[in-house]
Amino acid sequence: MQGMKVKALAAGISLLMSGAAYAADVPAGVTLAEKQEIVWSLGGEVPTLDPTMTTDDSSSKVISDLFDGLVSEDKEGNIIPALASHWDISADGKTVTFHLRDGLQWSNGEPLTAHDVEYSFKRNADPASAAPYSWYLGTANIVNAVDITDGKKDKETLGVKALDDNTVQFSLTQPTPYFVKMLSHPSTFPVYRKAVEKYGDNWINPDHIVSSGAYTLTNWVVNERIDLVRNPAYWNDAKTVINKAAYLAIENQTAEYNRYRTGEIDITATFPLEQYKHIKQERPDELLTMPSLATYYYLFNLDKKPFDDVRVRKALAYAIDRDVVTQFILGQGQIPAYGVTPPAVAGFDAPELPWASLSQKERNQKAQELLKEAGYSKDNPLKFELVYNTNESHKKLALAMLSMWKQSLPVEVDLANQEWKTFLQKLAQKDFSLARYAWVGDYNEASTFLSYFESKGMNYSRWANQAYDKAMADALAAKSDKERNHFYQEAERIFAEDMPAIPVYFYTKTVIKSPKVGGYSTTNASANRYTRDLYIMK
Repeated sequence: MQGMKVKALAAGISLLMSGAAYAADVPAGVTLAEKQEIVWSLGGEVPTLDPTMTTDDSSSKVISDLFDGLVSEDKEGNIIPALASHWDISADGKTVTFHLRDGLQWSNGEPLTAHDVEYSFKRNADPASAAPYSWYLGTANIVNAVDITDGKKDKETLGVKALDDNTVQFSLTQPTPYFVKMLSHPSTFPVYRKAVEKYGDNWINPDHIVSSGAYTLTNWVVNERIDLVRNPAYWNDAKTVINKAAYLAIENQTAEYNRYRTGEIDITATFPLEQYKHIKQERPDELLTMPSLATYYYLFNLDKKPFDDVRVRKALAYAIDRDVVTQFILGQGQIPAYGVTPPAVAGFDAPELPWASLSQKERNQKAQELLKEAGYSKDNPLKFELVYNTNESHKKLALAMLSMWKQSLPVEVDLANQEWKTFLQKLAQKDFSLARYAWVGDYNEASTFLSYFESKGMNYSRWANQAYDKAMADALAAKSDKERNHFYQEAERIFAEDMPAIPVYFYTKTVIKSPKVGGYSTTNASANRYTRDLYIMK
């Protein structure tokens, strides 16, 4: 970990960051604007501002400005201390103890303690909370997490305990080398118990919310905007520069770009694909393309016919020409995806997959054979609905999929779009047949992509494969990175054989950023960009 001192102790390992953990580092010679305010576009409306309930990138963006975790990321994506100043890992790797910074406060001035951390993790695990990311605690191998989320044990048995006001200890079922990385995800951030218990779901309203991050919530107009103001109680407020942040909910990419051009938006969420060449020529220094930890899928619901048949799933996967998708439809450096894990993931070497080595003509022929074997023909075409969230890029890609499938296969496809919040609810309720989907890595390690498809994972496809689960368990128990990568490769092969989802491409992240905004990272492969790291230049 960059900038970290590692000190061996009898009890295990202690990690401590020297100097300030993070800040808006303004280079010498830069003159700051008098007005330090920024406007982000979020794309669509955020479903929630409750850390425990978040699953999507838009919500996580705002939540990461409002709340802090035990750890965070620097501008390069390295894990750094946040609410915790340092942590100890036991010799057997099964106990991780975090030591909170002195004097931590909630935005209302009350002390933020290890008891808040314990409460928040137990709230996440509690089935009564219906937290959509409760599975994540089981993937992190916290003691009793799986049994609690399955309703077999009480939440109080979760392996998270406040030893005193400043110390919280995690007990793991087995050593988990990426455990600390996992705690940078917003679903693990502490929440303010009194507000949650007094106001229920409404505790995140501007009049009730109490937060721990660099900013506090002042305004939230659904489907329009969210406004934040700097939090003077934040532990690192002295190193924060931006005073106000606003987030606009704009689903139409052309409208988003037009509002950027008029100066209403400082950083876009995306841009209109059809204007890429024009924007690149007109604003070469403002159009930023970066590596990304994200995979674009079409996700099957295996509980619904015809997608309980692996031949049908493979046929649709094979008949997509990914070179056309990445080079001509998208064209910003995206990479064709035949597996789950993006090449930007640190330390991962993808296996050779037989279907990836075929020519597109060969894949199309194989797709035709599979669909014929499954009983489909011109007289009995495959019929299904493809649903995607409202977005011009997703619509354009869905139309391309429809065209590719119809060119080589006997299919009839209905396209349906839904507003983002409704779309997420449909996925959670398994109320779909085939759905556009994407997975953005929660941390920089292959397990964040592969564990999604474990039986205990989030897994909206309802896929369960014992061999896949075993490969992931073996990876966790591996004694070396090389051995762990071997089992990750095995998991990728099993996925390709059963195809519970169609990998389409690996993302790059492209935004348009105003030249006056400084401190924005173009190298961090994760999605995290924090307002606290930014500043406005004169």
